Amino acid sequence: MRFLKQPGPYCRDCGIATVRVQAERIDFAQAASTLPSDGSFGALVSFTGYCRDEAGRLAALEIEHYPGMAEGQIGKIAETVATRWPLAGWAIIHRFGMILPGEEIVFVACASQHRQAAFEAASCIMDFMKTEAPFWKREHLVDGSIGAWVEARDTDAAATDRWHRL
Repeated sequence: MRFLKQPGPYCRDCGIATVRVQAERIDFAQAASTLPSDGSFGALVSFTGYCRDEAGRLAALEIEHYPGMAEGQIGKIAETVATRWPLAGWAIIHRFGMILPGEEIVFVACASQHRQAAFEAASCIMDFMKTEAPFWKREHLVDGSIGAWVEARDTDAAATDRWHRL
């Protein structure tokens, strides 16, 4: 991640950095409860990404990952982001397996002293997860056919590029 101008403090030692990749549905309340409740931050921003039905044609989205490497890469992304914005902690959970339309795929929560840092950090983490975390998606269609593996979009690369220019 090239966007950093100078290093800052990592959250690695703060004990409130959660990164998980799992097949099970995400328990949002449990994930958010892993962040501090001691008054050390003033903002908690969360993002949840859901599986779309793609205008009724998608039966499920199959998500594969590289075990161990996916968690490690997500952790590196979050730690790098924490050098740019002062985070009190984060919780990041990504699912794998067969995801049905309407089910959650990813949850990102960032805690910081101020809302702008929490918003920007959560957005930046999501943008870089889309391009740098080792996940692969394949569509399973309602007509019973299995689509090709989904290619990365140019818009994903453009989203990460904006962080290099800020």
